[in-house]
Amino acid sequence: MKETRFFYVPDAGQQQELPPSEAMHAMRVLRLKGGDEMFLMDGVGNYYRAQVTIAATHNCYYDIIECLPQAPQWPGHIRLAIAPTKMLDRIEWLVEKATEVGVDEISFFHSQFSERKLLKTARLEKIAVSAMKQSHKAWKPVLNEIVSLKDFLASPVEGRKYIAHCYEEIPRTSLFAELQSHTEAADTVTVLIGPEGDFSIDEVRMAMEAGYQSVHLGNSRLRTETAGLMAVTMMQLSKEAKSE
Repeated sequence: MKETRFFYVPDAGQQQELPPSEAMHAMRVLRLKGGDEMFLMDGVGNYYRAQVTIAATHNCYYDIIECLPQAPQWPGHIRLAIAPTKMLDRIEWLVEKATEVGVDEISFFHSQFSERKLLKTARLEKIAVSAMKQSHKAWKPVLNEIVSLKDFLASPVEGRKYIAHCYEEIPRTSLFAELQSHTEAADTVTVLIGPEGDFSIDEVRMAMEAGYQSVHLGNSRLRTETAGLMAVTMMQLSKEAKSE
């Protein structure tokens, strides 16, 4: 069976031409021609069955045959808030894998022990789009610009909120046990993951004062990007178990 090829086209229902990067892939790699069928995704819950009308060297025009709204793959809203790693490739890996597993929103912050306080999200957006297409996700995760931890904690965050850290002197419970203990699947869950070197103990207390519950991710000490993916996976598994 031939694999279905998806193209990311924001506002696909109101457009008639693939974006330049998608057109290049369609024309030069897949060698689509007039009359060929393809599928588009707009990143906000819709697939479109479309037909190529004009195939040129650098342009690909199409007509929409059918709009195919998709049901959400999980209930509620999964948000990861994480301090970017010093090595950018690690946070790029996280964005790719978290998108494949399933996440609605990723926020970035810098804190006391952060080694990276600037982050350009343009490349991360491209990585998220590629992972969304590869894993056939109908929604593209929202990637927020980096802010200070203080500003992030001051912003309104709905639903249940957790901060994962490694300080044994601050009481912690298992994130997965906490997620499993709540009966509502269709809610918002936010997990904070600190930088290499963890949060400072004062930052943990500041987050707890802002309503974040102190948790751990298990017995192993994890790298920042591994902890981020673990948190997303736990949120996904808990929602899947409750929606069955």
